[in-house]
Amino acid sequence: MTLLIGLLVVSLSVLLALAGLMLVRRLVPSTFFESRPEVSYTIYSAIAIVYGVTVGFAILLVWQELNEAERTTHQEATSVEALYRLADQLPESDRNRVQEFDRTYAQVVVEEEWPLMAKGQTSSRAQSATEELRRSIQEFEPQTMAESALYSQMLTKIDDLYENRENRLLETQEGVPPFVWVVLLLTGIITVAFTYLFDLKSSGVHVMRVATLTVAVSLSLYTVSVVEYPFSGDVQVGPEAFEMVQARI
Repeated sequence: MTLLIGLLVVSLSVLLALAGLMLVRRLVPSTFFESRPEVSYTIYSAIAIVYGVTVGFAILLVWQELNEAERTTHQEATSVEALYRLADQLPESDRNRVQEFDRTYAQVVVEEEWPLMAKGQTSSRAQSATEELRRSIQEFEPQTMAESALYSQMLTKIDDLYENRENRLLETQEGVPPFVWVVLLLTGIITVAFTYLFDLKSSGVHVMRVATLTVAVSLSLYTVSVVEYPFSGDVQVGPEAFEMVQARI
């Protein structure tokens, strides 16, 4: 679906760009294109540089967000497994309670919350599971120094889980700032439209250059939009880290 939409976006962009070229060529006198072509090329070079820097920044931004979301997910899943392993050292009743809530949380995140995150939503059941897991740990009353150390470790891990969970949920809403999108679209349109002013003797060559540039501009913008949100679309962070933890515990 992403590929098909991308082809549609690029095709429509090329058609619009060529329609604009034909309109400008029909309405603007040919003498206008023949005057001071070196000035047009100089201005175009500056515009192209601004667009290249802007789109490069946007791609770097969304790629960093994708990598950060993946790192956060792995850390959260690691905390889930660590809590399960630490609970092995608890007395039986406490162990069973903590491990049960731990497994429940991992299951709800994979089966319910992950599909919701693709829509920018979260799972209330997953939130309840984290609270129950924390409560089950806090209800444990250590009797020895070893148990006190174990209790401290588990509290640290549940805090890590909470922190990474909050970061993951925040990352579902992160994307390219609206102002950057405005700059990207405007500079992309100006970059393509400015090529209409070039005086090329061959209409076929002019059409080919405008079409090629439009493909590059629209494809770069579509790439940013596809990777913009790290938990939705075809290019996204999946629940594989949690699934691996589920298999191990």
